[in-house]
Amino acid sequence: MLFGKLRGKMSHDLGIDLGTKNTLVYLNEKGVVVNEPSVVAINKRTNEILEVGEAASRMVGKTPSHIEAVKPLIDGVISDFEVTEKMLKYFISRVHQQNFALVPRPRVVVGIPLDLTEVERKAVEDATKSAGARKVYLIEEAMAAAIGAGLPVVDATATMVVDIGGGSTEIAVISLGGVVTWKSLRLAGNEFDQNIIEYIREEFNILIGEQVAENIKITIGSAIPLDDPQEIEVRGRDLITGLPRAIIISDAQVRDALSRTLNKIIESIKTILEITPPELVSDIYERGIFLSGGGALLRGVDKAISLASKIPVKIATDPLTCVARGTGLLLKDKNLLEKVVLPSTGDK
Repeated sequence: MLFGKLRGKMSHDLGIDLGTKNTLVYLNEKGVVVNEPSVVAINKRTNEILEVGEAASRMVGKTPSHIEAVKPLIDGVISDFEVTEKMLKYFISRVHQQNFALVPRPRVVVGIPLDLTEVERKAVEDATKSAGARKVYLIEEAMAAAIGAGLPVVDATATMVVDIGGGSTEIAVISLGGVVTWKSLRLAGNEFDQNIIEYIREEFNILIGEQVAENIKITIGSAIPLDDPQEIEVRGRDLITGLPRAIIISDAQVRDALSRTLNKIIESIKTILEITPPELVSDIYERGIFLSGGGALLRGVDKAISLASKIPVKIATDPLTCVARGTGLLLKDKNLLEKVVLPSTGDK
């Protein structure tokens, strides 16, 4: 018991945004200290972990048959428990090595999607504990994003947050420290990439990879017409000849591709507004909708949502790290943590 307490004091408590695309780790006093792809490269012959994070991500689509670059989370849900545990253990150990604590047993706050089942929540808890955490707190990603954005989540006023991540989009109306109405969509940044892949395959008979699609999205992707139209050269494999081929596509074509998913997200936002109590809707009209997550960086997405909903839309400061910042801030504020934390699956 005494040794456990000593190890706890020597550990750095962490906030973790366990994302489909990226995992972020927040360390109090230092901010986000890890922001790397949720990818692990494994040697299937020896079951050895070769690389984790950025280095493993560079291997995706380029590995020989005995090496596999695994993405252990799909749509915000753990699909490979063992690999997720190893990935978390790597990130937790790395943070403590950098900060001179060699026996990490930290308290960890983890952001999770709104619609996880109890079994899926238990998988997150167990993986985090197996990775070295002595205590795990689960918090809804939308709540963590609102806290990270500095919004008043415990007041008797409504806060509407739309967190567009890599694998899921969380839409939530928050009041008095709880989520009043919500919707979790398995549509987000990864789906935007798939939209571009499918569009180029359908229109040009060319197959491109996920990394190329993501680069197109980041470079010229937008939700509304740009003041200065842009184009980009795209290289892929011609599905008819099987040979490499290059084409030029415009921002208008990319926007057409992205609209398939963006329109579904906008319709879901409108649906949540329709079922939100009138008193809270009036607060939202007055204060606006707040966007977080990597999807908030898509050019003009705030204006597109505002035009469709007739409500002001604001992008949170540094939307990519909102959830991670929120999880970290909760470690500093015990009273707020107690108000918003989800019950542990081990308590039942």
